[in-house]
Amino acid sequence: MAIDYRGDPPPLIPANYFKYHLPYFTPQEIERLSEKQRGKLSVTQEEKARQQACGFVEAIGSDIGFPRKTIATAQNLYHRFHLFFPRKDFAYHDVCLAALFVSCKIHDTLKKTRDLLVASYGVRYPERAAKAKSMGGEIDIDPNVMEGDRQRVLAIERLIVETICFNFNTRLPFPYVIKISRAFGATKKLAKLAYRLATDSFRTLVNLQYPPHVVALGCLYVASMLSSFERGTSPERPGHNTAHQIAATLSKSGDWGRQFQAHIEDIEEIAHAIIDLLIGASQNPAASTSPHTPSSPSPHLSHSVGQPAPPRPPPVPYKADQLIRLKIVMRESEHPSRVRESAAAGEDINFNKNDSTLLGRNDKTVRFMFAPPAMVDDA
Repeated sequence: MAIDYRGDPPPLIPANYFKYHLPYFTPQEIERLSEKQRGKLSVTQEEKARQQACGFVEAIGSDIGFPRKTIATAQNLYHRFHLFFPRKDFAYHDVCLAALFVSCKIHDTLKKTRDLLVASYGVRYPERAAKAKSMGGEIDIDPNVMEGDRQRVLAIERLIVETICFNFNTRLPFPYVIKISRAFGATKKLAKLAYRLATDSFRTLVNLQYPPHVVALGCLYVASMLSSFERGTSPERPGHNTAHQIAATLSKSGDWGRQFQAHIEDIEEIAHAIIDLLIGASQNPAASTSPHTPSSPSPHLSHSVGQPAPPRPPPVPYKADQLIRLKIVMRESEHPSRVRESAAAGEDINFNKNDSTLLGRNDKTVRFMFAPPAMVDDA
């Protein structure tokens, strides 16, 4: 039987609820959502859990050979996931693997769930992985355990794609760092430092709060401050500006704000977030939130046997006292925070009704929108 497509399309199935994609959140929204999902964890414990997860994603991505864009997007998906789901309900390694799995699909760096799981076992159980490697084989994991892990990863994958409303468009700050560094006449050394800071920025929540070009400006600002603070004036190079000159330009309002459509208040917020990250890493470079460390109770549920070894953060080439002095100097001259308008336009971004989330359920009809409410045509 032929279908007649000449008439009007059939009406859409009425949705019980709508879920709008918000590319960025205001700092107040981030704090409100994080506080709800944090549960009984302190802010410090939550930060440790966040860094442990980001290090885990980094270790797996490096082991497999993923490009930076895949690793960075996975870290950002992890942060977004825990704006909507409690940390106590999910093991961090399951969420990290699901975030990597989704990121692989977004950037066409496809890997099977088994490949990700095998790589994760090598990170979590390095002694068993080293023994298997010396024998020329893979780490020996019970097939039933692996299948259980795979099913959890696939279940969390669905939740992650629902938190982004199936919107797989991503914009990263890395190309903007290169272009903006050239526009400011930065040296190659300074541009490289800004690029590394953009990589580190995905260990924070700034990429959930600001567009990538603003994050790139913030990273260049931090790079110029780190390269000029308590240091003598470097000799000028033809065609380039020194770190002192770039730091002086970005520390006050100017034409660059209109040129790059950015606010100095946002640049300073990003700078403080990155410096806080560097201070934390420099003060406690061997920090561990292992489930078996008595002084640091695990904020996660562990579903696998054995003692996983959490990856350690990369070394920081700056001393904590120097970074703290820099932060104090920046605080003394910072601008008041600006008031940002929420993209939610009054919608319930927490997507909770009667304290139970609708994500991942099949008994309700949910229509996922690719844009914020103000950009969606109701017609």
